[in-house]
Amino acid sequence: MMGSLLLPGLSDAARARLAELSTPALWVPDEIVFREGEPARRCWLLRKGRVQLSTAMPGRGDVVIETLSGGDVLGWSWLRPPEVWSFGARAAEPTEALQIDVAELHEAAERDPAFGYAVARAMSGLLFDRLQATRARLLDLYANRGAS
Repeated sequence: MMGSLLLPGLSDAARARLAELSTPALWVPDEIVFREGEPARRCWLLRKGRVQLSTAMPGRGDVVIETLSGGDVLGWSWLRPPEVWSFGARAAEPTEALQIDVAELHEAAERDPAFGYAVARAMSGLLFDRLQATRARLLDLYANRGAS
């Protein structure tokens, strides 16, 4: 069920356990996945398609700040209190994902700390990659702004 691109570095056993906690999710184009400020109770491992993250900007409405695609994790806001979405998310095209209820993930991690550590390590690696990509985009944005 889980592709090799999703959460690299997990053992087969941890991958199988995570698959047990996952359910399929499908979104059609323009379908809202979640809204900024709502409770964050799930995360998704994107398999195919694209999801746009947006934030509300005064005077401009919702502005897309990033587009995620297959292999990305959607939904990090559950990792820290107050556990509400920091952004909104909307499907940009037909999208397939694996949905994980984070309360179930927390319970599984508490019952099996080795599993919890493995998932946390894999997810933090993807989060670090996402931060590095954001850094590169910002550097490019400011480099191009200075060149004009």
